[in-house]
Amino acid sequence: MRGKLFSYTPLWRRQGLSVIRIITGFLLFYHGFEVFEAETMKTYLTWDSFKGYSSPELMVYMGKTAELVAGFLLGIGFITRLASIVVMGTMLYITFFVGHGKIWYDDQHPFLFVLLALVFFFNGPGRWSVDYLIFYKKRSGGNNHGTSRRNTD
Repeated sequence: MRGKLFSYTPLWRRQGLSVIRIITGFLLFYHGFEVFEAETMKTYLTWDSFKGYSSPELMVYMGKTAELVAGFLLGIGFITRLASIVVMGTMLYITFFVGHGKIWYDDQHPFLFVLLALVFFFNGPGRWSVDYLIFYKKRSGGNNHGTSRRNTD
């Protein structure tokens, strides 16, 4: 066990990243679900960050809808890289324009979502995903026996 603990090789790479992707998607979906809570959305409109916009309601609703949709897509692992880009854009906006870039203190959570989205963008969704079922199975003809491990990571 000690050899594995201090090794540079992954312990549970494919499934481990899938579990983290599913949880991240659930968290984003949960926060995006606030789009259906009128009182919560009105609270966001009172923030100073949105007062300078000609249409602050549109900005707030677009952000929450992006969290909702991208969170759902990440959770099921469908068009994962595109969903990751949406998450990165939304969370970078929240971090630097709404939160003024205080990533070391106040805006750690949105910035951590940016970093997680980068992980999923570069690594893909993993095997436990709709992307894997559609794109990998189609490419391999439904038979992944005898394929190299590199193709499944």
